[in-house]
Amino acid sequence: MELQTPRLLLRPWEESDAEALYELAKDPDVGPAAGWNVHKDVEESREIIRTILSAPGTFAILGRRDGQLRGSCGFFPTRAQGAEAGELEIGYWVGKPFWGRGIAPEAVEALLAHCFTELGAERVWCAYFDGNEKSRRCQEKCGFLFHHTERDVHWAVTDEIKTEHYSVLTRAEWLARQKPED
Repeated sequence: MELQTPRLLLRPWEESDAEALYELAKDPDVGPAAGWNVHKDVEESREIIRTILSAPGTFAILGRRDGQLRGSCGFFPTRAQGAEAGELEIGYWVGKPFWGRGIAPEAVEALLAHCFTELGAERVWCAYFDGNEKSRRCQEKCGFLFHHTERDVHWAVTDEIKTEHYSVLTRAEWLARQKPED
């Protein structure tokens, strides 16, 4: 399955993306803010594509015109406290060369449309770690409303204790934000 926006193509990850992934994931400003370790080499990036990024609902974010990798996004069952069974969560990251260009909100909007219209979700959650203001702003731009904070969360991927802030968007709120078609 692929999703498209005016500027982006969201498609399943391929092993051939490993070199491009490594170029973005080796930057220490990218992974740790999103909750994962800096990649050490192309082979590690290839293994992460095989074992993590190949999960259903996970997409490489590419430019539609140039095919260049910009980041990753996906949806999965939420782990948020207070969520009901079957509710989804969205996660995303964008490589530093593409920060400040509206890539994350555009990708998140495509995921939201899919989650609400194709998957029938009633609520979609999104979280960010303390200090990740770019992610907080992305969520606000996409209509998410702050719900709660979870402190002292053991994040196994990096073996750290983190504070995670959760936001949520309902189907009704999302529908109200959609522009009527002319």
